Amino acid sequence: MDKTLALNEKVKKLLYGLTGITLSNNKDIMISNRLYKLQRDTKFVGTIDDLLDQIEEGEYINEFINSFTTNKTHFFREDFHFIDLKQRVIPEFLEKNGSGAELKMYCSASSTGEEPYSMAMTVKEAEEELNRTIKSSIIATDIDTNVLQYAADGIYRFSKSAKEFPDWVKPQKYFKRRVVQNIGNEEVLIKVKDELKRMISFQKMNLNDASYPFKDNQFDVIFCRNVLIYFSAEDQNLILKKLFRHLKIGGTLYIGHSENPHDLIHYVQKAGQNTFVKIKEI
Repeated sequence: MDKTLALNEKVKKLLYGLTGITLSNNKDIMISNRLYKLQRDTKFVGTIDDLLDQIEEGEYINEFINSFTTNKTHFFREDFHFIDLKQRVIPEFLEKNGSGAELKMYCSASSTGEEPYSMAMTVKEAEEELNRTIKSSIIATDIDTNVLQYAADGIYRFSKSAKEFPDWVKPQKYFKRRVVQNIGNEEVLIKVKDELKRMISFQKMNLNDASYPFKDNQFDVIFCRNVLIYFSAEDQNLILKKLFRHLKIGGTLYIGHSENPHDLIHYVQKAGQNTFVKIKEI
């Protein structure tokens, strides 16, 4: 077997064993590029093969995982889910449970934080729209420790000319502008205000773990969007079933545009585009 091909296969096997993520055969160039970047970042003295041997023995695990996770995201991505959260889920929750109840939400792939912060902003917008206080909390997890720290810091580049937020959200309510030298006139840095940060708990978790550290029927809302595509169809199904046990009856599951509910289809009712309400336990 070609040496590069052998290294790539070793990476795929390691990554699957550690995370459950499946890399397709067309990712070979990406694998090679990220391996060399990993070697530079870790300042590893030795060959790539030696570095992979060290990872197999338990060294550089976080650095390896962080190198091969994909973190493409932005605020209010697929904003119809946030509109549904604001216009359907939250009013129904308040009508059923009253203002004293806590709306518990889970973001299963927080990446650099844009999705959970979008969830939090949606709650605050609903509060204003409904003129009611909404008690809520969000647990946001990711396997990549670098992006979790980025999310917890809550500092983002913002382009004044780009439409990064929907019309119904006023970002100045939720972010403080930071003046920084050497950034172009079109870009500024914005930092999430503490009021929003307090709504979210960022935690490291692997969706491929055998079980999750949550109670059964804990959440009213689960976002699991654009992350299942990195797993095999069989593992996608297993992940969804594990998540499902933590979703309340009547709770809402949001998945990505290219993902499907697999075996859950008989236990949910479709409530919109890639939006499913749990109607019974498996």
